[in-house]
Amino acid sequence: MHKKLLSFLQKNKINFDEYKHPAVFTVKESKKIKNDIPGLHCKCLFLKDEKNEFYLIGMSAEKRLDTKKLRKYLKVRKLHFASESELLEILKLKPGSVSIFGMINCNKKNVKLILSSEVWEAEKVGFHPNINTVTIVVTHENLKKYYDSLNCDEEILEL
Repeated sequence: MHKKLLSFLQKNKINFDEYKHPAVFTVKESKKIKNDIPGLHCKCLFLKDEKNEFYLIGMSAEKRLDTKKLRKYLKVRKLHFASESELLEILKLKPGSVSIFGMINCNKKNVKLILSSEVWEAEKVGFHPNINTVTIVVTHENLKKYYDSLNCDEEILEL
């Protein structure tokens, strides 16, 4: 785990359990290691609209994002994946390591964290800690501490 994230979690008294595993780049690959990791299996998507607004989406790995519904809610015409260079510049992450924890690297005001209500309501959730060789699992209480500690635009949505 990156030292910056570990320091952030410790500073904000966010407890977690850590599970090391081989690198995974896709949900399909992660299913092979999921059985050894408790909690809701989650994925993250980094999206961009036509106005150069960015959205980091945290949701169940088993669900497909209804982009039509999300576009309507956000009042935007188009949503697509942000580029690899935008991901690196804005969240300091590489493809395969996209995580809600990337928000600690973000200093731009045009990035919004959106968590699905399913993730928010789960007893425990697992996300990469900005690298894809580890999954950290946090309880709802610790997810809330993380969410509340961020200095960004954020929202819980039914996705």
